[in-house]
Amino acid sequence: MSVWDAIVGQRQVVEQLKAVAAGDPASIAQSWLICGPPGSGRSNVARAFAAALESPDHGLDDVPTRTTEQILAGTHPDVTVLATNKVTIGIDEVRDLIAKSEQMPSTAPWRVIIIEDVDRMLERSTNVLLKEIEEPSEHTIWLLCAPSAQDVLPTIRSRTRIVNLAVPSTPAVAEFLQRHDGVDQHLAARAARLAEGHIGVARLYATNERVMTDRDELVVGVLNLNRASDAVLLAGRLIENAQEQAQEDVNRQAAAAEADFRRVNGLGEKDRIPPALRGAYNAIAKKDELKRRATRRSRDVLDRALNSVASIYRDVAVLQNNAEDAVGLINLENRASITELSVRLSRADAVRRLEDIATARRRLNGNGNPTLVFEALFCALMP
Repeated sequence: MSVWDAIVGQRQVVEQLKAVAAGDPASIAQSWLICGPPGSGRSNVARAFAAALESPDHGLDDVPTRTTEQILAGTHPDVTVLATNKVTIGIDEVRDLIAKSEQMPSTAPWRVIIIEDVDRMLERSTNVLLKEIEEPSEHTIWLLCAPSAQDVLPTIRSRTRIVNLAVPSTPAVAEFLQRHDGVDQHLAARAARLAEGHIGVARLYATNERVMTDRDELVVGVLNLNRASDAVLLAGRLIENAQEQAQEDVNRQAAAAEADFRRVNGLGEKDRIPPALRGAYNAIAKKDELKRRATRRSRDVLDRALNSVASIYRDVAVLQNNAEDAVGLINLENRASITELSVRLSRADAVRRLEDIATARRRLNGNGNPTLVFEALFCALMP
């Protein structure tokens, strides 16, 4: 199948990038900024574009070339992806990328550098990158990914060609889950609805029963807030669940990386690591690195929780404005409780609660204590 078949709900962008990849190489922009809301598939689009640029068939044949397979698997020598699991992108990582960008491609027409979440780059790191973006090496293409153009410095925006992705529709996400993950039709539809166009979250809901259950309990908990003690208990459960989910994910990633290291070096599961390889092996599960990854992952879980809470008051506003037939409800399973809440709250009350959620998000992004942030938020949400 075409390299573009896994891109969900981005037909216009796909056609644009197909034409670019198949066009005159001399006219291709060398610095790109791919923008889209979380879950819209920014990094997937970047990888597909890289494959289209590098592969002889431009990624269009039904049977993928070896080049395409390597790029999508992250093993192609001329395509480098910086997919940080940390809260920020450090200056040393950027310098390493710049050094690599100066090298000639070994087998493909271009050396492609993909930076996911470039908005997490500190300003001094961005300044180091700026000169390279402004005057890239002759055979290098930079693909930067961010939620929006406003999330990066104006100097970066002005030196890149911007591609804006749409929010994938619920039917498109549901169809993707059925086709790629073999998810049951009804579960796929529910997961897509609750994810609100976020492909990664939809897959998580559809394939991880615990994550879906945690979301259901959070929504019910918010709808049943009556006392400050309810808010404190709900915040405590949420933080605990987020930390557990984050640690499980990080441990799973570390175990997979260790297994891959053993496989690449011809070692069995119980073989001792040779002294010459011990340093590299130990670096995979370095305690400080795992802690940073867990912190980042925990923040992602809490950010997803804020989206779930916001969806309640979005549904309240939909009912208050008689717009259910036009846009539908997200939390259909909780329709009765949300209907009752929409009667108890005024329109201004619903809007204020959405503003409270936005304030909580800013506090989390500003390294506020998660427990205090959610305790304050849940107290503010009580009717």
